[in-house]
This record gives sequence, C-alpha cells and structure tokens, in this order.
Amino acid sequence: MGRTYLFECAKCGYRATVSGGADRGFQLAVQTVLCFECKRLYDAVTELRVPRRSPLRQPALRKRLVPLVESKRGQRPQSPPSFAAALNRLTVPGARHYQWLSFAPACPVSTRHRLRVWNHPDRCPKCGVLMDQNALPFRLWD
Repeated sequence: MGRTYLFECAKCGYRATVSGGADRGFQLAVQTVLCFECKRLYDAVTELRVPRRSPLRQPALRKRLVPLVESKRGQRPQSPPSFAAALNRLTVPGARHYQWLSFAPACPVSTRHRLRVWNHPDRCPKCGVLMDQNALPFRLWD
C-alpha cells in the first residue's frame, strides 16, 4: 500500500503532497521527482500493472469495449500516465494475467522537462531549504 505525505517548507511556505521517494502499491509504483522547469515536486509513475490480454470473449461486446481496455496491439504507451490517472484507473473485470510496464520518470506537465529524483530529506524546489514531512500520511492509495 502506497502512502502520500504532506511536505512543507518552513521558509517559503511551499507545500507538496508526494510520497517522498520510491513507493509501490498493488497496481503501480511511483518515484518522487523534482522538475527544474516547473520548480515543483511530483510523483512520477515508474511501473504500472496492466492486463496481458483482453478477457472479453463475446465479439459484439469486445468490439465496443476494446478501445477502452487496450490500445493498439503491440504498442506500448510512449509516456507514463499521470499519478492521478493511474490511481483512478479501473481494473479490468475477468483479467487473470497481468504484466508490469516500466517507464522512465517524467514530468506530468511535459516529458521534455529536466528533472531529478527527489528523496526525503531533500531541499525545497523554490528556495533550497530542507523540507519537513508530516508524521501522518496525507493519503493511503492502492
């Protein structure tokens, strides 16, 4: 089960709700990153659990639901989904076999932004002072 914490900067008041490092749940894995262009902290999706093949057997039902379940065959997504999109993704009913897709950490605003891995304790992206972590998790996910 993954955890999201509230991090605050005592000097400038910047707040971020991120994991504070690498974290893993049942359906996805995230890594906290610092984007140099945005000057913000994000949880970037690094792994995502997806069904290996579609469990839909009936041709009529399959024809309508395939675009919702899987993308073009043999093609992997180019960029990872945002943390919110991956977290709110519904599971596929009837799927038995799953696989993990790995992604390089990327900024959710633009994949061209420069970033680095951020692990607590680390510095504020705005002013450079060490950030404080709240003791209790802000959210438990997955």
